[in-house]
Amino acid sequence: MIHLKTTRSTVLVAAAAVALAFAAGTTMAQTKWDMPTPYSPAIFHTEIIQEFANEVEKASGGKLKIQVHANASLLKMPEIKRGIQNGQVQIGEILLAAYANEDPMFELDGVPFLATSYADAMKLYKASRKPLEDHLAKQGIKLLYAVPWPPQGLFSKKEVKSAADMKGLKWRAYSPATAKIAELVNAQPVTIQQAELSQALATGVVDSYMSSPATGYDTKTFEHLKYFADVQGWVPKNAVLVSQKAFDALDKATQGVVLKAAADAETKGWKISAEKTLWYNDALKKNGMTIYPPSPQLKADLKKIGDTMVADWLKKAGAEGKMILDAYAK
Repeated sequence: MIHLKTTRSTVLVAAAAVALAFAAGTTMAQTKWDMPTPYSPAIFHTEIIQEFANEVEKASGGKLKIQVHANASLLKMPEIKRGIQNGQVQIGEILLAAYANEDPMFELDGVPFLATSYADAMKLYKASRKPLEDHLAKQGIKLLYAVPWPPQGLFSKKEVKSAADMKGLKWRAYSPATAKIAELVNAQPVTIQQAELSQALATGVVDSYMSSPATGYDTKTFEHLKYFADVQGWVPKNAVLVSQKAFDALDKATQGVVLKAAADAETKGWKISAEKTLWYNDALKKNGMTIYPPSPQLKADLKKIGDTMVADWLKKAGAEGKMILDAYAK
């Protein structure tokens, strides 16, 4: 009897050890990536990213798990790209135009009144994607996909009829381009990231800014500002970037899963962004905001600003920039 009990105990212990070893092997086989994003879980960009992460985990059979850290909870916008480069995180989302000071290829996305519709924004994206990928590759980064925001408009406390009305406004700047607009209209630029915008509006740190109706709705701008000029200034994109080193460490099958999920997310993202534009505008109206078309004077003033900034961009981008704009113009 003692022999039987001992044998049975030995078998149970051995079985438990095998189970633990299997579980440990499973855990070791899974790769986990941390993915910071600057925006709230409710914004459509973050929803698409979460779907992308879910699809990668499912299609890879659990081999790759992407943990999404929304609302700048892990890294703030200005820190995300550097975090990918130095290995702090493996993947992340940025607003390309927010990094304009680093490279003209990032700045192009925020040049106002160059591409003002989804069709033009896609043309510009196709013309500039290869140069953008090449510039990122030199920094050890791979572009997975990019999704646009709705066309940018002007939020303010009262109706703006010309650039002269923007003088002295406490202007939220979230990129070099938006800071440059403030300079050209004699507004006072204040650097505020989206995660901090609601508080900045509530405390009067800013009283105006240019962004998408999605941002206006997500941050409840309608509680503080009552006017939105639908100037459709530009269609900036968020880019999902991955460390080339982290990507190369995946097996070929998992790399394929990531690339397919990224392509699907990009296609879906462009479609949803366009569909959501009307929804966001309606939601702003329902919450008491007046949405109005720009006056002829404001349109003329803003076009002049756009022409100035396109010329400035070309000086920095040189021959490569001219090649991109020539391809875009065809």
